[in-house]
Parts: sequence; C-alpha cells; structure tokens
Amino acid sequence: MIGYKKVAFYTLGCKLNFSETSTIARLFEKAGHAKVDFEDRPDIYIINTCSVTENADKKCKQLVKRALKINPEAFVCIVGCFAQLKPIDIAKISGVDLVLGANEKFNLIEHIEKLEEKTGEAKVKFENIKETKEFVPAFSFGDRTRSFLKIQDGCDYFCTFCTIPLARGKSRNASIASTVLEAKKIGETKIKEVVLTGVNIGDFGQGGEENFEGLVKELDKVDGIDRFRISSIEPNLLSNEIIHFTIGKSKRFVPHFHIPLQSGSNRVLNTMRRKYEKELYAERVEYIKSLRPDCCIGVDVIVGFPGETDEEFRETIDFLKELDVSYLHVFTYSERANTSAMKLGEAVPMNVRRERSKMLHILSDKKKRAFYESQVGTTRHVLIESDEENGMMFGFTENYVKVKLPFDETLINTFQTVELTEIDRDGVMKAIFNVLAEV
Repeated sequence: MIGYKKVAFYTLGCKLNFSETSTIARLFEKAGHAKVDFEDRPDIYIINTCSVTENADKKCKQLVKRALKINPEAFVCIVGCFAQLKPIDIAKISGVDLVLGANEKFNLIEHIEKLEEKTGEAKVKFENIKETKEFVPAFSFGDRTRSFLKIQDGCDYFCTFCTIPLARGKSRNASIASTVLEAKKIGETKIKEVVLTGVNIGDFGQGGEENFEGLVKELDKVDGIDRFRISSIEPNLLSNEIIHFTIGKSKRFVPHFHIPLQSGSNRVLNTMRRKYEKELYAERVEYIKSLRPDCCIGVDVIVGFPGETDEEFRETIDFLKELDVSYLHVFTYSERANTSAMKLGEAVPMNVRRERSKMLHILSDKKKRAFYESQVGTTRHVLIESDEENGMMFGFTENYVKVKLPFDETLINTFQTVELTEIDRDGVMKAIFNVLAEV
C-alpha cells in the first residue's frame, strides 16, 4: 500500500493509549497521509485496544464491524495491549488485516506499506514482551486543551489481578533530560495543561540515579505549560518529598492526586500483591490534606476480588468513609486469563460484586458532593474546554472541580478566574466570572 491514504483512529482504554495513538497519528501525517474521522470513509482504520477494559474482544469486534460498514474496502489494523495478549484471537475476527504487538505498533506505517491488497486473512506480528527494552516517547496533541505526556511504560509489580505487565513488559522510561525535551515540544503549542501518564509513573528510574521526584522538579521549570497534573501514582511511590514539592512549592503542579487503593483490607491487599498496607495510604492522604486541605484526591477501588468476604468489604467501606478523599473510581473484579488471582480465593458471586459496586458508587457520589460543597464560595482558575452543551461551556479548576459557565467561543482554551457559587442538579459546579481577581 503506497501513496496518499486517509487514516482513522479509535482508542480504547487509558490516557497512555491516547498519548500513543496521537503519536502514531502524527507519524502518518508526517508521512503525507491524512488523519480523518471514523465516519469519513478512510482507507485505513487503526484501533488501539485495551486489556483492562471488560469484554475487550467484543468491543474490538464491534469496532471492526462498524468500520467495514462505513468502508468495506478499508484496511483494518489492530494494535495495543489486547493485540499483544490475544493476537491470534484477534486475527480470526472477520475483516481484520493486520495485528501488531507492543513492540511493533510504532512501526505501523512500515508494516502497512508492505501490504498489497485485502486477502481476507490477517497478518500478525508480535514478539515476546519480556524482551522489550525500548521506550518510545509519546504525547497527545490536537484533540484537547490538555496533553497526555507518556513518561513511563511497563510494570514490574505483577499484581495478581493485572495483565498489564504481560501486555506492556518491564518498567522503563527515557532520561529526565529526554522527557523534558518532549514536554518542551508541548510547551511550544497552545496546550495549557499536561497530564503525566504511564503504567506505573512513580517507578520512573526504577531505583536508579534518576527518579520521579527529580523529574517533576525539572518539569516544573518548563516554560509554556501552565499546569502539570499527575494522572495516577502508587501510594508507596508517592513520597512525602514528592507531595511537599508538587503541592507545597511547585509553580505548575496542581493540587490533585489520583492514588490507587484497591482495598481497605490488609489481607486482601496482601493477596493482591500490593506494595503497601492501608495505614500507609491513610498517612499519605493525611499529609496531603495537612499541606493543602483543598487538594482533590481520587481513589481506585476493586470490589469482588476472589476471597473478599462481607467483613472485608465492610472494612473497605468503613476505611473509605473516614478518609478525606474526593471521589472513587470503582472497578468490579473480572477474571483475567494468565493471572493468579482466580486461584487465591473463592469467587465472589457476580450479584454480590454488583451490589458492592453499587454501594461504593453511592459513597463516591457523597464524597464528591462533600468535596464540591467545601469549594463553594472560593475563587479558582478554570481552564475552559471546547465542549458546549445547552449553551454552556465547561472546564476544570486546578483542584479538579468541574465548572460550567455560559458558552463563549472566544474563551476556549483560556484560563478564567471565577467564583464557585453552587452545585447544579447534574453535579457540576456553577460559577461566575470574578473580574476583580488577578489571573
């Protein structure tokens, strides 16, 4: 396949996937091809998959079917974590032409150029992820007012419920100097906010001379970027020194952390093979709030892990009720091939998993509302996004409160100083412009 092609992309899963899809798209544009929307009858479809998403195979099949309905002659390429874990299964999906594993996805153009015509049989290229040592930098650009900057890839932790090490390999990263250069590229654009992303970003440096604390201190010096936001970081890797710098001394890092907990039971945490106990988690939250009471803290929780008893779930509920956190991301445990979790305890019935999930979602709503109520009457800086809904525009404060304001196209991708006034019925904060405050 040579010559000018129209290429459409679809991304499933995490911020890391979005950063990589955006980078692959730029490679196509640099090679003279055009990035188009999914519905614009492209010549090539590229679907970047996720292994964490439930029913990954079902979603993949649905997207392939949808793509070929738009253009039956299009080449369909599947990349990403699910492609690394289940390449042969994906190759059997009707209409798929190319499946690339983790090592090969950034050489997508080279692989596509070798294809001649649709043969009805997918070509598969993947290698043992354990051999992957190369780190490919990536960042998203062009679709949002913010950019996701990939600073790390892979994971050495092997939690018993997780397939990510099997899909992405060992923990690795570029040097601090190289990562800063990528950030400077973003700083030369109109993007105002950068979200640091990876699989296990706190493991940056893997115990070597460079580490995550050193990285954030250097990123804080990068001109052209108003805000840095940390996407998710393990509590055992979020040191007090990192906390003190990012929300106590930094010029650009915002008061917002997302810290996975997974369970409020130490026995369950140990069975999950997590690297901490709940007491450490509580210490991290307490220290953050001692420095910045207005800091937003998000929490990941898994319900229905094998062997989780009613008492252990209640332990999680009670622990979270006492924690001064702002919202929960609740995940219902689902069985994954090639993980050891299924062997570690009796399966929790699906109806029980759903009921526990419902209870935690209710708790999350209460936590979020309480946090929002604590912010009413405060003056904040909001980065206005491009979305419009019923004459309103939206944005986020530095401490991650979602705000709505009357739509004004001239304000998109600008910072506005506002006073937070009340919580709307949809859970979004209303605000008024504070013209007297300095931005």
